[in-house]
Amino acid sequence: MEKRNERIEVMNHLAVNMDDIVSKYLIPIETNWQPSDFLPDASKESFFDEVKELQQAARELPYDYWAVLIGDMITEEALPTYESSIMVVEGVDMIKEPQGWARWTRAWTAEENRHGDLLNKYIYLSGRVNMKAVEISTQYLISDGFDIKTDDDPYKTFVYTSFQELATNISHRRTASLAKKHGNNSLSKMCAMIAADEMRHHKAYKSFIASIFEIDPSEMMLAFAEMMKQKIVMPAHFLRELNGEKGGIYGHFSDAAQRLGVYTGKDYIEITELLLKDWDIAKMTGLTGPAAKAQDYLMRLPDRLTRLTERIKIPEIEYKFSWVN
Repeated sequence: MEKRNERIEVMNHLAVNMDDIVSKYLIPIETNWQPSDFLPDASKESFFDEVKELQQAARELPYDYWAVLIGDMITEEALPTYESSIMVVEGVDMIKEPQGWARWTRAWTAEENRHGDLLNKYIYLSGRVNMKAVEISTQYLISDGFDIKTDDDPYKTFVYTSFQELATNISHRRTASLAKKHGNNSLSKMCAMIAADEMRHHKAYKSFIASIFEIDPSEMMLAFAEMMKQKIVMPAHFLRELNGEKGGIYGHFSDAAQRLGVYTGKDYIEITELLLKDWDIAKMTGLTGPAAKAQDYLMRLPDRLTRLTERIKIPEIEYKFSWVN
């Protein structure tokens, strides 16, 4: 109970600056981009010609690319799971403190909602996708939820989001580059815009952790180490298809991403190294005994992960997803 109260006190202290946080890391709705900015306008006579052009460009994209793009889209569409998981975190109170961390969570969710909306519409218009199979996987993923081992701990939750937002940025940034390589400039721009949002969100969550380290360094160090010990799992780790087992196709989705170079084991290590550097983990002093041990574990982690990653072999055979026509 004492630790819980301390967490809430720290979160309340940080929430005093919520106006500054929102204005620094989120874009006003009035000036933000919307999915319709990048898609054919059904009210115009040119709509069918633009859709035909979109479909022709879509034909140039390889199979694994479609598997990854659809998996990314389903991940984005499972946003209700992510919002609901943050709303129950200690220090987030949408009833008593709707303008505190609940305000941030709503506004962050509102920005993120555009991502799945845009990719879903693009994928539908592409003509390359079995939309019912995709929709089934999406409903499964939202229904199944996820298990990211953060409990209701704000320190662990913000470690997760700091890591995951950067991982998502990398994935969308690379799908943007690959789309451009295959001559699909419109899709490339869509993915790049999503990636830019994810980078802003990553910087926000990373700054929250930096502020917590200034106030409660030992407990924050312990929470960081605990999250890394159990590994940062991707939010779509329960991904499945019709009548499949929970999580049954996540491995195939991950393999496709690694074959394409969209998100790899090396990226996981580099994100870990970046967070260690940006939070200045190596130079922290005055920690409790357990926190100092956690600090030592974290500093040794990249080398350990590198040795493990070198042993992993990615299957070369493409899995046939029900999503792709």
